[in-house]
Amino acid sequence: MHYMKLAGCDVPVIGQGTWYMGERPDRQAAEVAALQQGIDLGLTLIDSAEMYAEGGAERVVGKAIAGRRDKVCLVSKVYPHNASRRGVAEACERSLQRLGTDHLELYLLHWRGQHPLEETIEAFERLREQGKIGAWGVSNFDLDDMQGLPSSSACAANQVLYNPSQRGIEFDLLPWSRAQGMPVMAYCPLAQAGRLLGHPVLGSIAEAHGATPAQISLAWVVQGGGVVAIPKAVNPEHVQLNAAAGALRLTPEDLHAIDEAFPAPTRKQRLAIV
Repeated sequence: MHYMKLAGCDVPVIGQGTWYMGERPDRQAAEVAALQQGIDLGLTLIDSAEMYAEGGAERVVGKAIAGRRDKVCLVSKVYPHNASRRGVAEACERSLQRLGTDHLELYLLHWRGQHPLEETIEAFERLREQGKIGAWGVSNFDLDDMQGLPSSSACAANQVLYNPSQRGIEFDLLPWSRAQGMPVMAYCPLAQAGRLLGHPVLGSIAEAHGATPAQISLAWVVQGGGVVAIPKAVNPEHVQLNAAAGALRLTPEDLHAIDEAFPAPTRKQRLAIV
């Protein structure tokens, strides 16, 4: 597994996402077990949000990290409509209670909303001073949003959609982020519902590496550096495969084939969001 710096932590380039977790009580035990298995395999970065199952995913994470909180780098996100000075503090407190912890390593604004960014950042900074978060960042911000941040130097990360079939950020946002030393967290690194995994090119590359198309997609997302992928998995086999993907290295020929199948952007594209 390869590692990178995120919010002052050494994190694996493959983490664990929790979108859609916590929605069904009959799945909770399997979700908790999957997250714990991931931690044991070195997937110690866990990403959640108050939006996911309206706090349900954070409760799942809280159960999974009980007794092993010191092993994980914990990320959560605040709703835009809660991103006022008072709203951020209250939302963070609710998230901490659901997660069963007294601090987050990283707290993100889920997307831009009606509250001024200055107000949101002021609230983030207050939480940081209180020790309730280690750092703050944003999600679903395009380049102009990033450059317009009142305090961009203090922003620890930007979480955006990125996978071989959604490469728009490569035109300007990703190069800028790398130049700034700003980590990018890639959500939906396998595309939504794993839609790109049946593509024959990924299948061919996977066969050559003795891997799966999902592992090839994950390896591609993180190979250029400065990007951490946060796939969600509940199936134990998928968790194992995700962990192993962090050690895969694609060849120049592999990368060329992926470029041919999923061309890089040649002009500015609207930031893709799901």
